[in-house]
Amino acid sequence: MGDYLNPGSRKFKQGLDSPIYVDKSKLIAQTNQIINTKQCYACLSRPRRFGKTMAVEMLNAYYAHGEDTGSVFTGLEIERDPSFSEHLNKYNCIFIDMQEFLSDSPNVEEMLVLIHETLLAEFEEEFPGIVFKNKSRLTQIMKDAYNFSKRPFVVLIDEWDCVFRVHKDDHASQEAYLDFLRMWLKDQEYVALAYMTGILPIKKKS
Repeated sequence: MGDYLNPGSRKFKQGLDSPIYVDKSKLIAQTNQIINTKQCYACLSRPRRFGKTMAVEMLNAYYAHGEDTGSVFTGLEIERDPSFSEHLNKYNCIFIDMQEFLSDSPNVEEMLVLIHETLLAEFEEEFPGIVFKNKSRLTQIMKDAYNFSKRPFVVLIDEWDCVFRVHKDDHASQEAYLDFLRMWLKDQEYVALAYMTGILPIKKKS
């Protein structure tokens, strides 16, 4: 398990142990309906303190390969759903808090480079048997990993809209960021599900 590739269920377990935890696990039944379909792209835009991050942590704990998390969901609503066992721990999962990468970068261009370099390092650690065809292209890295493992990806992005909030007047950087997301995720065979959260409606940001 890595920090961003199949990062494990610890954060969701912390949420489960919190006294204010509310069971929202039926969300998984909804994402199971769109996973591996043409409608596998979801963006949840909600106000702050709405439980968006905890929901993403839950999806990661459910979908990510490398850890048997069936017992983590014992007693939750999703356990009784017919689709529960079908998708449990069946995917390579990438979980990114975009605000973290933006905070560690002087600008959006450097943020995108940091994402690329960080994921490449984790892919090389996770898949030591792969000879990547082109390490300069994240899409090719993902394709090589998918072809090698035969396991599609669930991509989870928290705070997807931070670029628009922090660099609200830098339209060139906003476009570069959107182009990055389109190239990485849109119509790619390796994507089983792309789920993003933020507070800005994605429709207003192209």
